[in-house]
Amino acid sequence: MWSNLPSDLLSNIFSYLPPHSIPRAMAVCRHWRSATGDTKRYHRHNHHPPWFIALPTHRNHLCFIHNPIENTWHSLNLKHVPKFIRPVSTIGGHGLILFKGATGGVPIQLSVCNPFTGQFGQLPPLQKPRRNPAVGIIEVCPCQFKVYVAGGMSEAATGGGATSYEPTLEMFDSKSEKWTTAGSMPVEFAVRLTVWTPNESVYSNGVLYWMTSARAYSIMGFEISANKWMEFSVPNGYMLEFAALVPRNGKLVVIGGVEGGDVVVWEMGEGGGWNVIERMPVELRKRFVVGSVKCVGIEGGVCLYRDLGSGMVVWRRGWNCKDGWEWSWIEGCNRVSGRQMENYPIRGLFLHPNLVSSPRTSMVG
Repeated sequence: MWSNLPSDLLSNIFSYLPPHSIPRAMAVCRHWRSATGDTKRYHRHNHHPPWFIALPTHRNHLCFIHNPIENTWHSLNLKHVPKFIRPVSTIGGHGLILFKGATGGVPIQLSVCNPFTGQFGQLPPLQKPRRNPAVGIIEVCPCQFKVYVAGGMSEAATGGGATSYEPTLEMFDSKSEKWTTAGSMPVEFAVRLTVWTPNESVYSNGVLYWMTSARAYSIMGFEISANKWMEFSVPNGYMLEFAALVPRNGKLVVIGGVEGGDVVVWEMGEGGGWNVIERMPVELRKRFVVGSVKCVGIEGGVCLYRDLGSGMVVWRRGWNCKDGWEWSWIEGCNRVSGRQMENYPIRGLFLHPNLVSSPRTSMVG
């Protein structure tokens, strides 16, 4: 019976499988392999939690991943990723890591990598070369994403080697594979986004948000349809030792805390006000919040971490979509396939594994 099912029906069924089960289905027969290649158009991320990706900051070509379904760590070799680039964010629903050149004196060059398939490719050069801009991601659908670049330093129109802050945005559309001018911005915002380069962006209800990386934390938002810039305060922005913007159920959330104190989750309400919606349980806080803490989030999950070998605290949606969000502890990556691992400082990211080849023809395996 299974061999006679239409490909579109099989693809829909396979979209419910956890990512690590897809290769087994692909190996059954040619018909199933073809059907698994079309699961991308069925958006089933709510059925599976995102995977945590640990990228050591001083070791190229290493990548460690945590499978939340089996609670296991694995390693991947990113030998196809060039040296001297560093991760910016993930295009999580597409299973891609977004990288940029690591040298500050060279205009930014963005590239994408699928750590599971080994594909790597560069995005086209920006229309206006710039250094150290803020980068934002919008996932339009399972087959399309957009990358926004805001601010940065560019050569002044007068030439002569002088530089100035670039008060414009550019947008890359994965469908057209082209950059276009997306709007303008006040010079003040360009300066702050360039000097205090933010980490991951969050897109919510037509607004792309960034949070500056220096205390007191503040949030800058760009309403895309109106070409309008806004600024918001961060709750307890002067006191927080760490803070991060994350999406949750389509809303903007800030998670932050102080060493040895509360870790609090605020959700933005009407008019830009903030409401406390959650606190880290005391037993997890005592176990974890000591020393430098980093935070990363994606729709469906938030992770607080320090380094590769230390345990992590995860706050994520229950596997049943009707459940609430749950706090849990994850042991650090100390052993992989029976081998003892060194402890590394890491950059943590979240994504949903995707074994489907990218539609971008410029990507190579």
